[in-house]
Amino acid sequence: MPQLSSIEIAKSYLHFSAAHFTVFSAIDRERLHGHNWRVAVEITGEMGDDGLCFDYAIYKKILKDLCFQYDEYTLIAEQSPHLQISEDDEFYYVKHNHRTQPLLKTDTILLPIKNVTIESMAAYLLDVLVSDSKTIDACKIHAFELRVSSGPNQWGIARWSRECSK
Repeated sequence: MPQLSSIEIAKSYLHFSAAHFTVFSAIDRERLHGHNWRVAVEITGEMGDDGLCFDYAIYKKILKDLCFQYDEYTLIAEQSPHLQISEDDEFYYVKHNHRTQPLLKTDTILLPIKNVTIESMAAYLLDVLVSDSKTIDACKIHAFELRVSSGPNQWGIARWSRECSK
């Protein structure tokens, strides 16, 4: 059985600023506001004979690119059962509880999730991270624990393991 080791990547540059609102029900949601979101990951892999686990620069770059992709945008949960989203050439129109808010398309990203929360963002970003099975296999990765924070000492956590993915 291979020896496993974990590496945590929690670099100061793994963050993005984005606006969102949490939807609580068909009639209740937060007002649009922003956070400085932070991202960290713990990756467990097989330790090689050379004492190295894997080239974690690969995952630092992936996470850095993901953070850059969402920086300075408004994030909207496209799959929310309580939002109706329509669009024209310039705007998304997000309707909740009979009130419609126009959002510039150039400033907005529709995410394929049900709510923009730290736990949903952790699960979504983890799905993106594990979508490249070739890299996971080549690096002999056994598990990921991805964390997303919207403020100090508050993290949403999503986990993936080779055993759970079978």
